Amino acid sequence: MTQVASSKLTPGEVAPVALMAAPDRISRRQVDKFAERRAQLAESALLTLSELGYARTSLREIAQNSEFSHGVLHYYFRDKVDLITHCVREYKARCVTRYDQIAATATTAEELRTGFAAGLAQTMVEDAHLHRLWYDLRSQSMFEASFREDVAAIDASLERMIWRILSQFADLAGRAPSLPPATAYAIFDGLFQHALIKHLFGDENAAQQLRAQVEDLLPTMTEPMATAT
Repeated sequence: MTQVASSKLTPGEVAPVALMAAPDRISRRQVDKFAERRAQLAESALLTLSELGYARTSLREIAQNSEFSHGVLHYYFRDKVDLITHCVREYKARCVTRYDQIAATATTAEELRTGFAAGLAQTMVEDAHLHRLWYDLRSQSMFEASFREDVAAIDASLERMIWRILSQFADLAGRAPSLPPATAYAIFDGLFQHALIKHLFGDENAAQQLRAQVEDLLPTMTEPMATAT
């Protein structure tokens, strides 16, 4: 029989098995409490994960570097794959929200161009280890099928975010995007990853170069609006 890691439940918490087995009998409050607890644990584990990477990290090592026990982590997450994908999904969702805010508040194409470039450069420096974890996870997905669904979903959300930025920039400039969404995302993703590697290798100019490249690139990804004939 499979041994299940025990963990003392606090009032209002429900075992994961119960959540999966009888969702129709579980109150929304209990489900939200379980999700909130998972988010708290993931946030605590994120630093260790981003420093060590996927291959060098286990749930036990994460527990040793956090305030939570190995049993508690294993109670809320099936394994380290479940934990890592949850961490990266949560962080990338915050990134998407941040850039959507830049697009929503920009009133001119120039404001959006400089704001987006500055945002990319800033997060590349401030959250370098978290972005490194994302690229680690994406690379691992080529070998581990268990990562692929989550990686594909994160990639798709980032592609949509880049398309919203490009579409909004083009609209503010009175132009139209000249590239399809997948191509635009691949270009920006390649620039960002290349800059991140340079930064992690100690290049002090990596962020400044990324910012300049994005500012120069964005206008080239648009074309004049088609005129009716």
